[in-house]
Amino acid sequence: MLKGYKTLLSYGKDEIIIEKSKFIGHATPVENEGEAVAFIEKIKTEYWNATHNVPAYIVGKNNEIQRYSDDKEPSGTAGVPVLEVIKREGLKNVAVVVTRYFGGTKLGTGGLVRAYTRGAKIALGAAKIITKKLHKLVTITMDYTVSGKVQNEILQNGYLIKEAKYDDAVHFYVYVEVDLFKHFKNQITEWTSGKYNLNHIKEEYLSEIDGKIAI
Repeated sequence: MLKGYKTLLSYGKDEIIIEKSKFIGHATPVENEGEAVAFIEKIKTEYWNATHNVPAYIVGKNNEIQRYSDDKEPSGTAGVPVLEVIKREGLKNVAVVVTRYFGGTKLGTGGLVRAYTRGAKIALGAAKIITKKLHKLVTITMDYTVSGKVQNEILQNGYLIKEAKYDDAVHFYVYVEVDLFKHFKNQITEWTSGKYNLNHIKEEYLSEIDGKIAI
């Protein structure tokens, strides 16, 4: 699995007017090609009276699937620029549609490329670019006598506690970035003087927004 990749937080939409044509950029995160196609069809249905609905998407952790369409704009002036914006941002699992309502003024080849590029950029800005980082979710079990200190150290060192459970011992459920896991184990050993049990639960991607991980 990838240790991290960039994608979008949620659906976003924004619009601009260029030479009397309205360009509406739509962008969303997707998990697979089916979701990308469904999103594109939804936009086309909603904006059925638009002059063009230009789609592009990249799917797969290694960008295995890349698709675009000019939707009857001159070849190479619409779909490719939208796809290139996604690629330049280094995004994965993202679909974008730029809707155009023609305003009566032709933009020319270069103008179309610039317009669809801007339409894609404002869509990504509205959807908010985030980083997904792979984390391990683990449980750490320890005595009550050290739990206060350990909880404080975990938080002070920037790890995330998902929840805590208390019975005959204390159980912290902690998210640890995969690259930091070995260091984390060494720290836990130090904080508890080796008196703890650690169990792996699963690995999952968490979203990093503005430099902070959000659960």
